[in-house]
Amino acid sequence: MENEALLVMDVQKSIVGRFQDRLGNLCENLKLVTDVARQKGVIPIYIRVAFRGDGSDVNKDNKVFANLASDFSMGAEGIEIEPSCGYNATDIVVNKKRVSAFAGSDLELVLRSLHIKTLVLSGIATSGVVLSTVRQAADLDFGLIVLSNCCADMDDEVHSVLINKVFPRQCEVMTAKEYCSRLTGK
Repeated sequence: MENEALLVMDVQKSIVGRFQDRLGNLCENLKLVTDVARQKGVIPIYIRVAFRGDGSDVNKDNKVFANLASDFSMGAEGIEIEPSCGYNATDIVVNKKRVSAFAGSDLELVLRSLHIKTLVLSGIATSGVVLSTVRQAADLDFGLIVLSNCCADMDDEVHSVLINKVFPRQCEVMTAKEYCSRLTGK
């Protein structure tokens, strides 16, 4: 597990607040997974959307982010990681500029510096950051695991199709409990 990183993506206050009624046990599952991961030498890395305060890195024509730039600006409360999702102040935090965890970030540099070969993905939303990061990470030749009950989406059907049909083509899909059992051997 020494060459494995747990990516906890977009669980920042402004996004968790928007998905509050869609999360179920997501934060509790992430807390469990991050605690076990740390004990077993898996590095948790938190990914968040964070723009420059002047908005110069958000194109006004970007349908996803143009109207949200102030919510995700450096210094805004909304970019803070939701503490109930297992975050520890010593965890690595990577700022990104678009949907994929790799877009506009130094994530690949961090992963290569840490000699990471396998990524364990979780976050909000399944059809956004998780899907985009699965695709890009697969193209970068990382091994991939998606934690099905550590992801959430506004659309249950889309979440189900991605978890059950799309992701298994490129990665292992397992629950938080299955992943923790894999780490602990129990």
